[in-house]
Amino acid sequence: MTEEGRRKERIDRGIKVRTNGLYAISGWPELSYLIFPRFILIAGMLSLPVVFGFAPYWRRVVCIVCVYALLSLAFDFLANFVGLINLGSSFFIGMGGYLTAILNVNLGLPPVLSIPLATVLGAAICTLVLLPCLPLRGIYFAIVTLMFPLILEKLIQAFNILGGTNGIMGLDGFPNAWWEGYTAIIVTLAVLFGLRRLVNEDVGLVLRGVKDNDQAVRASGISVTFCKALAVFIASGIGCFAGAFLSHLYMWAGLSLFALDFSIMPIAATVIGGGGTLVGALIGSFILVPLSELLRSFGTLRVVFYSLVLTAFIVFKSEGIMVYAQRKYHQFERWVKV
Repeated sequence: MTEEGRRKERIDRGIKVRTNGLYAISGWPELSYLIFPRFILIAGMLSLPVVFGFAPYWRRVVCIVCVYALLSLAFDFLANFVGLINLGSSFFIGMGGYLTAILNVNLGLPPVLSIPLATVLGAAICTLVLLPCLPLRGIYFAIVTLMFPLILEKLIQAFNILGGTNGIMGLDGFPNAWWEGYTAIIVTLAVLFGLRRLVNEDVGLVLRGVKDNDQAVRASGISVTFCKALAVFIASGIGCFAGAFLSHLYMWAGLSLFALDFSIMPIAATVIGGGGTLVGALIGSFILVPLSELLRSFGTLRVVFYSLVLTAFIVFKSEGIMVYAQRKYHQFERWVKV
């Protein structure tokens, strides 16, 4: 057929017109177009423990990347879908880490029980602590959340509780490196796709409404406080799991769980990857954390290189890598019959 009998069409527009999201009635070419990015992401992450199987150091780095990715996903969810800027991700990490240490060391529960219990209990405690602050918005909520990890850290030091500056030692580790790697990766993927599903459901639309116009949501008879509390519970649960996993990974829970890095790195990863996409937060973590490790040999100068890279991304690609990549992917065209 000659070019006169054909025209170019964007692939994604044809799919939307013909299926409107009902992928079951799509053809294999269209299904491949929809599934390919997801397949690359899932297959790439699941292959990481195998790729770094002979490099224990980098295998451990993959686990740390997943911890930061979970925090970044929680930050992106709260900030871009609920309108709550959380600067206290280390509060979630510390709560989950210390709770799993208490459950494991003092009560003798194995990690398979202590981690889920610490996740749920930590999410409940964090939600109750932040409940009086939920009416706050913008910079005011952000400043308040930044204070909580600092307060807990100073209380532990001042009263010498929970092991004081030495922390709680002797936590049970994972059976082997494969358990470590695949636990972190599978949970990270589950959180990513779970949040993507959530924000596209009715409850996700309500949460976006809370961000855009909470007065309209309140006028509809929906409790804005309950919606925010639900979002905080989900985000803090993700962070508490990350903290519990990290404590068993290092077999220790201490004041370093309240480090400022756990609050700043998720923000930077979300900005670089692309806020509001969720998967952008994951990609940003997989860029920043390995980069930080590669620059460790430069000593204090690594902060300079790290800052330059971060600044370059923000200045030249302020929309984020994932937003740019999605736009280019959806611009692919093909020839179709007129």
